[in-house]
Amino acid sequence: MNRYLENVAVRRVLAMVLLASAWEVLSRIGVINPFYAPAPSEILRVVFSLFIEGTIYNHLEATFVAALAGLVIGLALGIFLGFAAALVPLVADVLEPIMLLLNAIPRVILAPLFVIWLGIEISSKIALAVVLVAVLIFFAVYNGIKDVNQLFVDRVRTLGGGRLVLLREVYVPSVTAWVLGSLKVAVGFAFTGACVGEFVAATRGLGYLLQFAQSTYNAALTMGLIFLIMGFVLVLFFCAEVVERWLLRWRYRGTDRRVT
Repeated sequence: MNRYLENVAVRRVLAMVLLASAWEVLSRIGVINPFYAPAPSEILRVVFSLFIEGTIYNHLEATFVAALAGLVIGLALGIFLGFAAALVPLVADVLEPIMLLLNAIPRVILAPLFVIWLGIEISSKIALAVVLVAVLIFFAVYNGIKDVNQLFVDRVRTLGGGRLVLLREVYVPSVTAWVLGSLKVAVGFAFTGACVGEFVAATRGLGYLLQFAQSTYNAALTMGLIFLIMGFVLVLFFCAEVVERWLLRWRYRGTDRRVT
């Protein structure tokens, strides 16, 4: 028994089961008002009914398309702008203040502006997700290149390596670790952009469903959708971690030996 409890995953699952059980019991005996916090069994019933009736699939498609498109475009844009700013001082002089300003404000406040510019369809949600992800990745790439030891750069140049060699052998390996380290946060930001955009103005999507549940004071549907989004994001977190461990296996090799 103690051997199982030493496993972090087992302890986390046990903690979640105990929390859900206590919540269920307290809700059943009336300690917790079900109007504000319905029992977990009621939340599960509502979520299952959405899937059984088939009403959620259209909303899932809208949110996933917006989030994943925003993630991919944001990654590409952030990487491109980060490299451009780090390698071209003139570009850095223009971009760095803009990115610092965007990073300093809560970027979700741009959602109403994107709705005005692009309408209530999926493009405004993708735009918000792109901005959230691109700013994060820009600083990951920019700082990753600036963090490169200048001795490596000087040695490559001494041996006759040009800018392409520097890019391939020095900058890209350094930036890869920084970008992959930010990938899980970027996934969360992409879903935040999609859901917030749908919450502000949309005709479909999980954010739209959340706004509907909130307006009708349906706590079971609201909490069910929140847990559903959390579940999807955690799955993508796991996928991102698997990719990170595979691409940076040289970093985790020593750690894995110590764990085993």
